[in-house]
Amino acid sequence: MNNSYKVKPIGIVHSSFKTGKEVINSKTNENVGEIEIFKEYEDGLSDLGGFSHIVVIFWMHKSSFRSLKVQPIYHPEKLRGVFATRHPDRPNPLGITIVELLERKGNILKVKGVDMIDGTPILDIKPYTKRDQKVPAEFGWLE
Repeated sequence: MNNSYKVKPIGIVHSSFKTGKEVINSKTNENVGEIEIFKEYEDGLSDLGGFSHIVVIFWMHKSSFRSLKVQPIYHPEKLRGVFATRHPDRPNPLGITIVELLERKGNILKVKGVDMIDGTPILDIKPYTKRDQKVPAEFGWLE
């Protein structure tokens, strides 16, 4: 199977993080940053204001795939399958995070909980909904 897919960024992250190490060493739930949605996509932000959180899908542009077994960043004691981790070095460096939506000013979203480095391309945004909450949930090797 030799499929390829075109992905076009819809925006970019503005954060205080310049490297992945800075993200790892921070309390990411408290970090405030901005997501700038390119003007051509601004109309797509209509009606987002009533949501407390958004799901952000992004391209980890500084990551590089090396192995299907990785050392999890917060639990490096054992190699784990990359698909059982949130490790940034993946076959397709897609990232997903949920951030608190603090404010929208035009095409700029002020968010809390940023765990992306400055300049990260944004691929999509979705509202965080009741459907996203899964209870009960199990957390595999993390428990």
